[in-house]
Amino acid sequence: MLTINIRYTGTNGSAHAFAEEMISSGVVDAIRAEEGNLRYEYYTPFDDAETVLLIDAWTDQNAIDIHHKSPMMAEIARLREKYDLHMTVERYTGIEENAADSKYIRN
Repeated sequence: MLTINIRYTGTNGSAHAFAEEMISSGVVDAIRAEEGNLRYEYYTPFDDAETVLLIDAWTDQNAIDIHHKSPMMAEIARLREKYDLHMTVERYTGIEENAADSKYIRN
């Protein structure tokens, strides 16, 4: 599994407006329906009103590559430009659950 964290930062609420338009336009639903997508969710940090965090998870690199060639990417790019957003990106690979960590996790 690959997880991509993207922080979108703008001004005057533009990052929130971007996420809202991504959802209301159906782009988010279309991405979630793509083969290999495991998660596509927006979050807001409590201490930064001008940033929205996207957590985007995929089964493997091939699924991400197909997504990057999809029509949704052009729409995402258009909306990023519309809202004048800047991004930081972090990429994580899945790890096996560690039994030692399980005592700290409340299910």
